[in-house]
Amino acid sequence: MKYKCIIFDCDGVLVDSEAISIGTLVSMAKSHGAIIDETEAHQLFLGKSLEFCFDYIADLANKKLPANFEEEFRARTFEAFQKDLKPIKGIHELLAKMNVPIGVASNGPADKIRLNLTTTKLIDKFEGNIFSAYDINSWKPNPELYLHAADSMGFEVKDCVIIEDSPAGVQAALAGGFDVFGFTNYANFDALQQMNIPLFDDMAQLNLLLQ
Repeated sequence: MKYKCIIFDCDGVLVDSEAISIGTLVSMAKSHGAIIDETEAHQLFLGKSLEFCFDYIADLANKKLPANFEEEFRARTFEAFQKDLKPIKGIHELLAKMNVPIGVASNGPADKIRLNLTTTKLIDKFEGNIFSAYDINSWKPNPELYLHAADSMGFEVKDCVIIEDSPAGVQAALAGGFDVFGFTNYANFDALQQMNIPLFDDMAQLNLLLQ
């Protein structure tokens, strides 16, 4: 393998959480008078900070969101994650083949990352190498989170590859000088195709790209 370290995004790459999170945002937005098509919401919100999403909803609703909006969102998604969250197909098999250090770097808070990885039985693969944007107060598409993860794991940028599914995450990786591979689905394919990076839609394909 040509890389010494692999850093994964979490939502949509390790765990199939994006549909739950974005579906919850769409539902909550509707209750406050902001109507967003779910497909459009995937394109708008994928990989973005919650602050961006909440600001967009508030602007669309033309009113300030209630103070407990984030608390309600967290509670609703955490409950759904515990009941319905699944690992991305093939990720367990891929990680079993990894012979280099791996980490996860997400815009989400650390307790959410841990909940998602624990629910999907992935936590043991990433313990000690879990990095949250909230820990450094810098969110993708800024590159600081991936730079922080690589440095904390003891690797130079040139030795790492980033696995992402969102345009914001790809922008962060590229801005940091990393190689990055894009995991595509129906919602992000067009956007990622324009970013001139290697793409894959199955974890078995990623295993070949990493060699």
